[in-house]
Amino acid sequence: MAKADYYEVLGVGRNASQEEIKKAYRQLAIKYHPDKNPDDKQAEDKFKEAAQAYEVLSNPDKRTRYDRYGHQGVEGAGQGNMNMDDIFSHFGDIFGGGGSPFSDIFGRSSGGQRVKKGTNLRIKLKLTLEEVANGVEKKIKVKRALACDGCSGTGAKNGTAIENCPSCSGTGQVRRVVNTMLGQMMSASTCSSCGGEGKRITSKCQSCNGDGTKTVEEVISANIPAGVEEGMQLAMGGKGNFPPRGGTSGVHGDLLIAVEEIEDGALKRDGKNVHYDLYISFPDAALGTELEVPTLNGKVKIKIDAGTQSGRILRLKGKGIKDLNGYSLGDQLVHVHVWTPTELTKEEKTKLEKLRSSPNFNPNPDRNERSFFERMKEFFQ
Repeated sequence: MAKADYYEVLGVGRNASQEEIKKAYRQLAIKYHPDKNPDDKQAEDKFKEAAQAYEVLSNPDKRTRYDRYGHQGVEGAGQGNMNMDDIFSHFGDIFGGGGSPFSDIFGRSSGGQRVKKGTNLRIKLKLTLEEVANGVEKKIKVKRALACDGCSGTGAKNGTAIENCPSCSGTGQVRRVVNTMLGQMMSASTCSSCGGEGKRITSKCQSCNGDGTKTVEEVISANIPAGVEEGMQLAMGGKGNFPPRGGTSGVHGDLLIAVEEIEDGALKRDGKNVHYDLYISFPDAALGTELEVPTLNGKVKIKIDAGTQSGRILRLKGKGIKDLNGYSLGDQLVHVHVWTPTELTKEEKTKLEKLRSSPNFNPNPDRNERSFFERMKEFFQ
């Protein structure tokens, strides 16, 4: 089933500002919030769909990729697999504890178990033009933090040497009443004693010294889709670091893969198309011939018609790069250059001198010999 357009989900135009996007999401979140619509599967789906749309459109990088490539441009970036904990964790400015307007409307306090997300890992991945064109599975070696086995990621000895923070009674926040010109108002701030965790370790785990994580080296398999471009960033959800003392509520960050293209010696990429410079001899141009040229999927034979002029462009249909969305395939454009020799033997010079005065060797372009710019205009329309 095709995914709905994220702009349509939030009910905003494609040129909407970040403030307009946030406002639209807030309205939908209130309307479909699970506390307001208990046991309503349709409302829950709408709630998640709005959160997925907001996650992409509120992030400038993801929004740019989405505008250019659609849903496939942000696949693997966490979108499409969000649960309730993800939503309340990611969008703290909208679903927070103390002071959040949503807490007052729905009675959702910050005393529940907080989801902690680990940091993201970022790597650069070099790809050949063939790998870019066809897609490839890459084995990537990374060092990342996983939950400590000795304490299940809590940082506490045996995973049990934990107590509620006495300063905040386990809420992670300290509340106080402040006097303002509008009267008394409740203010909430992160508890300095526990750093907002709401828990305190009474005895540290010996394996991780209370951090709750261990660093391991892993080989991760990454499926790179065909059509990616230089500078594009792909995301593998949950392949990043586990958060310190994340415990049972901790989730891994993401592995962000920045694509770099290795320059090909013969073929040059231009969007979905690739270009190849073919140099032919004067006899081959005048008499015609068949030659082999390299493509992204091996060599192919092409026909050079008799009388081919230097600068002619031959199109190999479908020999380019697949669109990232998979809807279309580019072409390979072969640019023909007639090679003029720079060194000649005495015999060769004599033969050419005899041809110099021949009428057929005098340049006489007709209307069929269009200019370079006219030919390029045709190919890129």
